[in-house]
Amino acid sequence: MKGFSNESGWLGFEFEKKSFFSLCLSCFLVSSPAANADTNPHLKAESLVLLGDALFREREYRRAIHTYKQALQHYKIAKQNSTSSRSTLSSNRSSSPNSFNISAINENEVKFKVASCHCAINENRQALAEMEQISKGRNLQMNLLMGKLYRYSRNNRSAITCYKECLRQCPYVIEAVTALAELGVSAKEIVSLSPQTANRSSRAPFDCLDSSRWLQRYVEAQCCVASNDYKGGLELFTDLSQRFPNNIHLLLEIAKVEAIIGKNDEAILNFEKARSIDPYLVTYMDEYAMLLKIKSDFSKLNKLVHDLLVTDPTRPEVFVALSVLWEKKDERGALSYAEKSIRIDERHIPGYIMKGNLLLTMKRAETAVIAFRVAQELRPDIRSYQGLVHSYLALSKIKEALYAAREAMKAMPQSAKALKLVGDVHASNSGGREKAKKFYESALRLEPGYLGAALALAELHVIEGRNGDAVSLLERYLKDWADDSLHVKLAQVFAATNMLQEALSHYQAALRINSQNEAAKKGLDRLEKQMKGVDPDAPEEDEENDVEDVDGDQEETDLI
Repeated sequence: MKGFSNESGWLGFEFEKKSFFSLCLSCFLVSSPAANADTNPHLKAESLVLLGDALFREREYRRAIHTYKQALQHYKIAKQNSTSSRSTLSSNRSSSPNSFNISAINENEVKFKVASCHCAINENRQALAEMEQISKGRNLQMNLLMGKLYRYSRNNRSAITCYKECLRQCPYVIEAVTALAELGVSAKEIVSLSPQTANRSSRAPFDCLDSSRWLQRYVEAQCCVASNDYKGGLELFTDLSQRFPNNIHLLLEIAKVEAIIGKNDEAILNFEKARSIDPYLVTYMDEYAMLLKIKSDFSKLNKLVHDLLVTDPTRPEVFVALSVLWEKKDERGALSYAEKSIRIDERHIPGYIMKGNLLLTMKRAETAVIAFRVAQELRPDIRSYQGLVHSYLALSKIKEALYAAREAMKAMPQSAKALKLVGDVHASNSGGREKAKKFYESALRLEPGYLGAALALAELHVIEGRNGDAVSLLERYLKDWADDSLHVKLAQVFAATNMLQEALSHYQAALRINSQNEAAKKGLDRLEKQMKGVDPDAPEEDEENDVEDVDGDQEETDLI
């Protein structure tokens, strides 16, 4: 800053970057005598835009909206002035080196800023109304925001139009590629929007990489995931990661898909690799938190939540991770965190998945159905289908559960998990067990390593008294799987057939893998009582004493 003077008829603050005006300084500029609305509406409008920018940076969004709208009003007044007065003003201002250019105000840009403020406070309808006033000359950022807002309002056709325009403006807008894939646009159509753009100049960015068709492969990967072809998407993402080693975005995408299809160990490794490259990551960290909880790795989960709170406590991922951490301690508290994540971002799918699972655990299946249904409408994946099926089964709504399971199978014809879901519905009643068996076997033929289907089929064998078949099935998986749930199921089968020593061995093996496995702890406690000749269903001595104490207290009360 070189100081200020009134030679130009206004406060002549001279900065290299006008956009970096501080809030206090912007207030002085707006209230300066030179920025008089009657004599210099252009300068008044420009000063108000700078004040609005400062308010936006301070996250005072409502004040910023009010200020930007004032700026637009003054700008309109300036446009209505006579040509002669404007040309006089232009010559006067251009003679001073310490003056702003009249054309510095861009009406579309200011409307875009107003819409961005509305978005920041979740007023998406108002934001869309503001953006729709920009009929011509929308830039890349404007089209991205409009696409997002149209998706929020479920106007998918208009959203697709905006995202396509983004790719025509720049073929490397990954956000637009992902959105179009999720909206059902084919990979071929998405790719057709960009190849000419990439080669218009003799030296386009990434031209050395275009020969490897990396962008086309990325589009195909996103389209595979969007159409629930997780295996195909994972193969493409993995191929890309070999060409772009240590690419954080690709590592996160791979980990997310691995988590969805049940490759939990591989997903954890990729999430940890991404965090080792950038310890301040927040994106998809709620998915990582869910995996840590499944593995009962609460020390890592605690550290993750602490790191996320330090990094950015305003993101929805942070509150989903908090919900995961609190689930074991306080289900109601965990539910409030999941709901908080949804209030921050009403399209945050892990928030709805977490909320639905918590409600199901709390035996509030009807409300859980609503949460899972919203997640499915936003973007259907196997987890929302699983939640719907289990919720309907908890409500004894077999017909609805079967419809949801078949819907999953139709959406994911190559998914072993979808086949297992149909089997789960049939297994819920005695008359459908034979059908359930066929679906579980089909799931295992499609994906021989799918432990979930093997455990379900083993449970069916046990229910129908085929314990030997259950044991032989599960023991085949012991060669390749070091999984605590597998050992627990084997222990339960052995205990049911009075093979107590074998059951003991498997419960102990389960606890060596996961010391927090509650089913293994309870099963081992019950088994040890059986081995001592104690009835495992008999009440504990402490419980009996508690009952006696209550009776005694009642007697004392009666005497008083």
